[in-house]
Amino acid sequence: MVEDARFEDGGEEPLRLMAVDADDLQVVSSLVQDAVFPITEMAWHPGQRRFALLLNRFRWEDKPAADHRGRAVERVQSTLVIGDVEKVQSQGVDRSDKDMVLSLLSISFVPGEDGTGRVELTLAGDGAIALEVEALDVTLRDVTRPYIAPSKHTPEHPE
Repeated sequence: MVEDARFEDGGEEPLRLMAVDADDLQVVSSLVQDAVFPITEMAWHPGQRRFALLLNRFRWEDKPAADHRGRAVERVQSTLVIGDVEKVQSQGVDRSDKDMVLSLLSISFVPGEDGTGRVELTLAGDGAIALEVEALDVTLRDVTRPYIAPSKHTPEHPE
């Protein structure tokens, strides 16, 4: 018997999102929760006023379909680029440990005056990265095809 195709079987487009206000950033933050990245995939380009990460993002948006079909959960490589960055600070991040893998828990924005502010990347294990920005300009873009999450498990957050 041949089964008709369903809407969710259609080809999914890679994510390409921009955040220019705190509400937009909340959406991006929810999509990058539990993304992991080697410390070597973090770059600050002061001349271009840009901070970039190459993340292995858990595909939260695909989890209901994976559960419904009984298939493995997925990750995808994505770039997270923050523009208009004037200053970068970190805490609990040892840049000399080239084997360190970081886990991104959330992204938030603390507004300043006249559109300026601070983008805060909260990392697992009490790490954090703070970016002083002239304006909120964050882009999340998937750059590879999704792949089965190596752990085959959904990240958990014990209460």
